[in-house]
Amino acid sequence: MKVRERLQQTLRAAAVFNPEAQAKPACILWPDPERQWQSALPLLKEALPEMLVLGDYAPDQRTGPSVWLRCAIAGVLDGIEFPAGTVPILYLPGVARTDLRAINTCPDVLKPLAELQYRGTIWSQVSFKDWTVVAFFKSAQGGLGLDIAGDTGTRTAILAALNQVLEQEVSALEGKRLDQNFFNGLLTSGDLARDVLRWLNEGEDYRKKIGDAAWFAFGDICKSQLELNPQSDGLLSGAEKLALQEGGWQAIWERFREAPSRYPNIPLVLKKCQLPTFDLLADTSVKGAWPQWNDAEEEILRRDFVALNAMSPEKARAAIATCEKRHSERRNLIWADIGQAPLAEALKHLARLAEVTQVALAGGTIQDVESGYVAKGWEADDAALSALAAADTAENSVAIASALKAVYLPWADGSARHLQKLAYGTSYPGGTRETVAPIAANLGECILFVDGLRFDLGKRLAAAMRGKGHIVEEHAKWSALPSVTATAKPAVSPASASIKGVDGSDDFEPSIASTGQTMRGGYTLKKLLVEAGYQVLSRGDVGNPSGIAWTEIGDIDHEGHERGWKLARHLDTLIQEIRERVTQLLVAGWETVRIVTDHGWLLMPGGLPKMELPSALSVNKWGRCAAIKPGASANIQLHPWFWNPSEHFALADGISCLRQGLEYAHGGLSLQECLTLHLMVKGHAELPRSAAIKFSDIVWKHLRCTVVLDGGTTDMVLDIRKDAGDPFTSLVVKPKALNTAGSASVVVENEDLEGCEAMLVLTDANGSIVAQASTKIGGDNA
Repeated sequence: MKVRERLQQTLRAAAVFNPEAQAKPACILWPDPERQWQSALPLLKEALPEMLVLGDYAPDQRTGPSVWLRCAIAGVLDGIEFPAGTVPILYLPGVARTDLRAINTCPDVLKPLAELQYRGTIWSQVSFKDWTVVAFFKSAQGGLGLDIAGDTGTRTAILAALNQVLEQEVSALEGKRLDQNFFNGLLTSGDLARDVLRWLNEGEDYRKKIGDAAWFAFGDICKSQLELNPQSDGLLSGAEKLALQEGGWQAIWERFREAPSRYPNIPLVLKKCQLPTFDLLADTSVKGAWPQWNDAEEEILRRDFVALNAMSPEKARAAIATCEKRHSERRNLIWADIGQAPLAEALKHLARLAEVTQVALAGGTIQDVESGYVAKGWEADDAALSALAAADTAENSVAIASALKAVYLPWADGSARHLQKLAYGTSYPGGTRETVAPIAANLGECILFVDGLRFDLGKRLAAAMRGKGHIVEEHAKWSALPSVTATAKPAVSPASASIKGVDGSDDFEPSIASTGQTMRGGYTLKKLLVEAGYQVLSRGDVGNPSGIAWTEIGDIDHEGHERGWKLARHLDTLIQEIRERVTQLLVAGWETVRIVTDHGWLLMPGGLPKMELPSALSVNKWGRCAAIKPGASANIQLHPWFWNPSEHFALADGISCLRQGLEYAHGGLSLQECLTLHLMVKGHAELPRSAAIKFSDIVWKHLRCTVVLDGGTTDMVLDIRKDAGDPFTSLVVKPKALNTAGSASVVVENEDLEGCEAMLVLTDANGSIVAQASTKIGGDNA
């Protein structure tokens, strides 16, 4: 039973009479000299339809002066009726019982009601005192008999929260000490941490939104529990206490830390505070609560990155390692979670780049270079792209570019020059039309062509497919030369046997062998594929899985030419689209999807180095290759064309370009352009699990989950997903790698998911799932 229902009962009980000895009361008088019950009138009128109120004339609100009340209970007013079996209740705000009893001194406005104390009954305490709110809740004789604190703050709070108190279940209040904090809590959400964060985030709008009563209740709670008066101390004082994390503010900081994106204005408020002076021994967790400190550290790191451009590769790698020691902990701060530490994030990838590029790929045979790149070298390209993806501003992109030019560019250029020397002196492993067998699909196999799927992106795609539960085979393959789409795409198609190169071609376009028609546009290749028995599927079409098919997806090359270095920001989205297309084909029934590509590319913000080639010597000059005029003598290496070895073309040295200012280019001879990765993806398979790895402890604290694993290693990453096999259903702010103790902690960002079922997932360095366990977000007691 709710409090208002008990109040209803006790009020009506005041009219109980003995019909053998008494007359039925004409009404129940409810004196309220301090108007304590008046704030709850709308609720009380709903609970007590027989109630009338003394006040200004407003019959539609069942309110009027004393004469009108007398007429109403006499039944002579139209529109005023009382439920059958009830006795009218007259609520008298501002009137005391004693006012009615002193007839001689009774105000004229009340005199028409004075005689009703004899014909009616008065709702009062057993001591004949008027019922105050506190008395009704506290008294065991005629009231609720609850344990109410007797201080002034509690009396004020219960009046402010009267509407909320009336809606409480009586049983929920019994046996509790009900004090100021309890009643103030009814006016607020009951979640102090959330209320404080909303106030810090919304400022004055929060006060307007919750209303004066709740605002003052919120202030009382803050004063008693957080030693802060929001009304007098103000927003900046609250923000300062939040960052200092002392006492009860520690829990509020942890709540903010769990879901900072819900409170986007708090960092702005913190930046208005005066940054404290830190002790020399203060650790990052203390300083890291202040966005000003993080911003200053980002500026220091930005200058350090720019300075790398003037260093040798060896000194630059050592400087990056020094930066990593200073700034790595900032990646665990709240500012990294909300994207305000982009250079610290880029540094993680630059540190990996520095490590990988310590091993040069500028020595040995072509097979040595290939094996070194396939085993580890590709990670340098992946790290460079990941660092660029963190660049959120032009200023930061310049800083990251400086680091890449110091470490990555010399490494890539050295390997390209060595590869060019080897290919020129012996034979290029990509072969020619006569030496490379055409690709042919088996029944139940769909070939998916992706333009510009560089080796490192092929690795990302393979990891994504394994994470989805598929079996993936990887096959390194050298691109046809020159590494441009016109030459290399037909070379990886099943129609290559029907294609040849003509003499005198200067645009790297082969022709149809039977007719001599140039292979311009996609229509010609599709026509040859259909003639070879392939279904040519448009985007979204899945075809007949019992046959063979060719389809295309991915705009990586187009996006690279359009965006330059900013391509790095969009690669994960492009990889996701490819992964979704592969999944669609496999779900439709294709046994295997073979992913092929034509070439890779080079990327350098600010532009790749420029190599001069006089226009008078070339017929057609591309970014990294050119057709040389017949009879012209050029001091540049010439290489045979894949489709017609008697035709030669020029390639730029190292990773230089024949045009000025190109950030994205291909067509030359380098590992990044020419060594690609083809994938064979088979349908859903049971993922291998490591019996040695298991979740030994899972602890939830609100939306933060901390786990301990037996058998885990630091290259493994903890995630929480809706679907275990799909990394794109991740629910956390950021997946985290295990520490050396085999533990990791992740935070679910959406508070609305608390109590929902999810999957804890542990992945290895390749993105494959090695352990998983079901869990309830927030824990079993959520």
